[in-house]
Amino acid sequence: MNLVLLGPPGAGKGTQAKKIQERYGLTHVSTGDLFRAALANQTALGRQVKKYLDSGQLVPDELTTAMVAERIAQPDCAGGVMFDGYPRTVGQAKALDGLLLKAGKKLDGVMYFDVTEETAIERLSGRRICKGCSAGYHVKYMPPAKPGVCDRCAGELYQRSDDKAETIRERLSVYGRQTEALIGEYRARRLLITVDANRAPDEVTAAVLKALEKLSGSGR
Repeated sequence: MNLVLLGPPGAGKGTQAKKIQERYGLTHVSTGDLFRAALANQTALGRQVKKYLDSGQLVPDELTTAMVAERIAQPDCAGGVMFDGYPRTVGQAKALDGLLLKAGKKLDGVMYFDVTEETAIERLSGRRICKGCSAGYHVKYMPPAKPGVCDRCAGELYQRSDDKAETIRERLSVYGRQTEALIGEYRARRLLITVDANRAPDEVTAAVLKALEKLSGSGR
């Protein structure tokens, strides 16, 4: 299968992507990971990306698509891919169709993780990161044994600036404006699978896997 994972920050896409990978062996292709790897490795595409990020501009669709094309040409993508963070626009969606067609593949489904603003804010604003070893925690769902202190290295825990409530609201607003047309596009093409992502992770996983079993034909 080739899937697109859609959902705002805090929807739990990363958690569910791991579960899908465990069950179906699909390769997780995240544009955020691609950008970070390209910057770290100082590739030609990475140097182009850096110019936009350093100036606070959005990376153009053409450049993002070129990075995705380069990634899905790798052997580990032959058995199926989950796209996370791409596409973000209708233009990118059409570009993805072209990439898959060129590779003799097609898009099988688009899983949209629907979450309320309140739930997303609770999830994201509660995240804490260790300054020493970068271990992740959550004040409600996965707290450290001692508040503010990392269980692994006793380092200080901190809240990322983009995980503060006012910043999260803006991120959610930007995401909604950016993807509204895209969600409509995939709904019209009967590719959209909407999952209520406000529930506990295990409940969301059960709904995701049930939908994918139906999509893959294994649940018939």
